[in-house]
Amino acid sequence: QVQLVESGGGLVQPGGSLRLSCAASGSIFSINTMGWYRQAPGKQRELVASTTSGGVKVYAAYVKGRFTISRDNAKNTVYVQMNNLKPEDTAVYYCKANLRLVDSGPEYQYWGQGTQVTVSS
Repeated sequence: QVQLVESGGGLVQPGGSLRLSCAASGSIFSINTMGWYRQAPGKQRELVASTTSGGVKVYAAYVKGRFTISRDNAKNTVYVQMNNLKPEDTAVYYCKANLRLVDSGPEYQYWGQGTQVTVSS
């Protein structure tokens, strides 16, 4: 069984920083894309940033220059360093992984349970 476990959320003042981590575990053959999404109350879930196993990164326009995604392939872990946080960054942040369970098998999407990030003074 595959699990994605996020950590690092919390309450931070505007202008502050947080680092989120997401570790994938279980019977995994390979992981392609890992990424972070967020969902604020009353809004749709949206992409924050993603990275492939080869290091190709995509960022949402609203986080460019403030957030940095990184990945440790050996640990099946993805991180996002969030700097200069704003109140509008308040949301539940979810980790997603596109992975294969067996060689040449189909690719599946797995989601973490989410971690709350609140930016408030």
